[in-house]
Amino acid sequence: DGVAQGRGIKCRLCTKVLKKIQALAGDDPDEAAVAAALQKGCQVLGRATGKLCQRLVNKYQDQITKGLQNGDMPRDICTAIGICQS
Repeated sequence: DGVAQGRGIKCRLCTKVLKKIQALAGDDPDEAAVAAALQKGCQVLGRATGKLCQRLVNKYQDQITKGLQNGDMPRDICTAIGICQS
């Protein structure tokens, strides 16, 4: 149905965004590196996706930062914040 499909798209987007951010933040990032990557990561994705990315980042910045610092996989972080189904 539409909701599940919408979730699937959001899940893919979340995973894509976090993969980008993870790559920009590098291995073992500190908070400043993650913050910089969050800003830059959304800009690289173009306007429409960038806006969604920014909303995601603003809403879940703490969880995303913690997840990346813990070395969690993007998909796991998206599941933890409730965007992806486990």
